[in-house]
Amino acid sequence: MKKILLAACVLCLGATGLVNAQGNTVTTVTYSIAFPSADLKDYIGKTSFRGVNLDFQKMVQDNIGVGLSVGWNVFYQDMGNATYTIDNISLTGKQYRYSNHIPVLMSSTFQLKPGDSMNPYVGLGAGVTYSLRNTDMNLYTLEQDAWNFTVQPAVGVLIEASDVTRVNISARYNHGFKAGNELKNAQSYFSLNLGFTFGD
Repeated sequence: MKKILLAACVLCLGATGLVNAQGNTVTTVTYSIAFPSADLKDYIGKTSFRGVNLDFQKMVQDNIGVGLSVGWNVFYQDMGNATYTIDNISLTGKQYRYSNHIPVLMSSTFQLKPGDSMNPYVGLGAGVTYSLRNTDMNLYTLEQDAWNFTVQPAVGVLIEASDVTRVNISARYNHGFKAGNELKNAQSYFSLNLGFTFGD
């Protein structure tokens, strides 16, 4: 938990610096529903309903924004009573699995119809994701973590709600490449996001 809080503090500091930058800036806050894929899906097959994204961008042109994207998605699954083998050790009992993912990405978006009431866009992010996996069973906890290099393609639409507020609907795919000695396999997930974009 300390590692997650430290990562969250770093994210907030970086975001604050970007928001204070001169020029037209937009801030997006979205609720995220995530679906695991690849190795993450093998570990936890359930959909995550615990997620949030914060995006801060400077509009360098009317239709192009660049900035910082951060998020937090938590996956959880109760595996029930069974016999599990971990590192050549077999244990019988109830197993709980948790997987936290905090992406910190430099991002860019390209708006297709700036100024229209419905403005589709495409985006791309690149950076790192801090992945923390906990397997709890009886009195034992197995913890694995890694910093995964990540790319995040995205598509979405901005729907005008007022002069400075837009509803933001997007789909993203976070692909975290193989990394680390503990959590070696790629950590990836698809997310659907709904929220608001504020700014000029």
